[in-house]
Order: sequence, then structure tokens, then C-alpha cells
Amino acid sequence: MGRRGAEIEREPRVAVAMLVQYRFDALEDFVADYSANLSTTGIFVHTDAPRKVGTTVYLIITLREGARLIEGFGRVARTGKDQRGKMGMGIQFVNLDEDSMALIRRVVAESGGGAGKG
Repeated sequence: MGRRGAEIEREPRVAVAMLVQYRFDALEDFVADYSANLSTTGIFVHTDAPRKVGTTVYLIITLREGARLIEGFGRVARTGKDQRGKMGMGIQFVNLDEDSMALIRRVVAESGGGAGKG
């Protein structure tokens, strides 16, 4: 609830626009939107149609250079507007392999998120 959101917010977030393809059901087509920010615990994705909090989502995230993919499962942790007023949903990472997590940590650190308090 409120505590869960506070735990997610403690992690450093970095503004990073990455293509995020996602779907909520194996029979659905992938939807593609862009991220607003990223942390080691989750990602905020711009969308005009956010899903209900608690919904499981399958993610494929493409880095800007397009060469590396991050794949795995997340859970919609919150919906609403970002700091710029754009609608979207915060997705908490639930099940990503170690290579994907290492890549996320690297992107966050290289974008300035690893330099502050942890």
C-alpha cells in the first residue's frame, strides 16, 4: 500500500527514454510506449491506458542503441502522471534474470543514479 510505494521511491531514479514493449496477457499483442524514468526496482512508462495496480505485465525493454534487451515480468505498482504531467504507470520489477538486472544497474549508474545515497 502506501509503504510499498515509499519503498519503491527510495531508489534513485534517472530520466531515461527507452522503448518499452509490454503485454498483460499471452494472447494480447505487445504495446509499445516510452519510459520516463528508470530505477533498479522499476520503470515508469508513459501510456494513455494504464492498467490496474497489481496487474502483472511482461516487459521487453530496448536500450537506445537497440542492441541490448531487458526482459522479464513486472507488476503495476502505481498509475498517474509523472513530473511533467504525462499519464503513465509505474511498473515494479518482479522477475528479471541477473543479466537484465546488471544491465539496469549499469544504466542507472551511468545516468547518474548511482552517485547519491542508496
